[in-house]
Amino acid sequence: MSFDSLGLSDALLKAVSDQGYTTPTPIQLKAIPPILAGKDVLAGAQTGTGKTAGFSLPLLQRLMENVDIKLKPRKIRALVLVPTRELAAQVYESMATYGKYLPLQTQVIIGGASINTQTRLLRHGCDIVVATPGRLMDHIGQKNISLSNIEILVLDEADRMLDMGFLPEIRRIMAYLPKNRQSLLFSATMPGAIKTLAATILKLPVEVEIAKQNATADLVSECVYGIAKDNKRELLSYLIGSNNWQQVLVFVRTKHGADRLEKQLVKDGIRAASLHGDKTQGARTKALDYFKTGKVTALVATDIAARGLDIEELPHVVNYDLPQVAEDYIHRIGRTGRAGASGSALSLVCPEEAYLLEAIEKLLKRQIPRVSDTGYEPVSLKVIDAPKKNAPAKNSGKKDFRHNDKKTTPRSGRSVPKPANNNKPKKRIPARG
Repeated sequence: MSFDSLGLSDALLKAVSDQGYTTPTPIQLKAIPPILAGKDVLAGAQTGTGKTAGFSLPLLQRLMENVDIKLKPRKIRALVLVPTRELAAQVYESMATYGKYLPLQTQVIIGGASINTQTRLLRHGCDIVVATPGRLMDHIGQKNISLSNIEILVLDEADRMLDMGFLPEIRRIMAYLPKNRQSLLFSATMPGAIKTLAATILKLPVEVEIAKQNATADLVSECVYGIAKDNKRELLSYLIGSNNWQQVLVFVRTKHGADRLEKQLVKDGIRAASLHGDKTQGARTKALDYFKTGKVTALVATDIAARGLDIEELPHVVNYDLPQVAEDYIHRIGRTGRAGASGSALSLVCPEEAYLLEAIEKLLKRQIPRVSDTGYEPVSLKVIDAPKKNAPAKNSGKKDFRHNDKKTTPRSGRSVPKPANNNKPKKRIPARG
């Protein structure tokens, strides 16, 4: 089946053809027709399956059905909410690409950029706003934006927005939207919280499910290197250099860890950059652009890059640190093997992370293949001392302040758990960036 059969306008079909697209992906086949029909849609699909085009193309066509090109300033008629600045930029670019032959205007509203510049652009008017929830609430609070004319609402990567704690902002934003609207919710996973959210914002939605939950892409080869923590950096540099990798996305757990590993790789002669939430928007954009254009070989990132980051034919993903949340493993390695391309995902796992590997394999319902000869002393990845439920997980960096036996730290006055015995507590790895 071709895009011609989906009922898209000639202008959109020409834009799609310009991109070299000939056959719609499964999510596009199933989502575009009901969106064109004006129905609410709840869509779940494996990452990298073309979800952005799945809602962008019909959204643009729906707006063209009653556009008034003479109206100045233009009223905002469509709102796309996304969890991260990088994803917002990519959705904005997609809207511009698919709508290149249409008289529709899009603006992107994100944190880390000048709010005054954004305010001036909003006052000039536009048809579509792509925004992160926090910065959108800033503009609402300053009365820089009106959402009273919204006809179409899109929540993209909704599960990630909930993971990042945006649910309160989303609920507040909903209060500013007209009740008579079309709503679309796209999510890589469908946990209970997403279904609860969907029930509050969607009306009799068409449910579209493409991939089974907790599944990785079929074309991604996975393996685990069991290795001591102190040898990880040396092994990573060796793998990049000996295999002549030209592009590798490396995931770490913390912002500090990303900066530290970037410096270490540079010392090893590898062109590297880091990407995390403490970077300015300019620095984040520059690092990503350098990585996409080949000026940087290794991009060291926290889980800020695990969702929505679209890099064509990214060949390698490395989990330098395993994620604390098992589901994030799927999203991390989903940066490779996208849209039919093949890729490889390697995980460098030390004994202290064995319990995290166990949780990932339990989620996947299979064992990830082990590399038998890593070139280093073999280590055991058998879980011996897994964290107990309702207790702070080892190396999680999260403190449980509900413990009954407490002591107070002099610097902050906050209550922290007292060690269960007199032994010195093990060093904690800080929380994810």
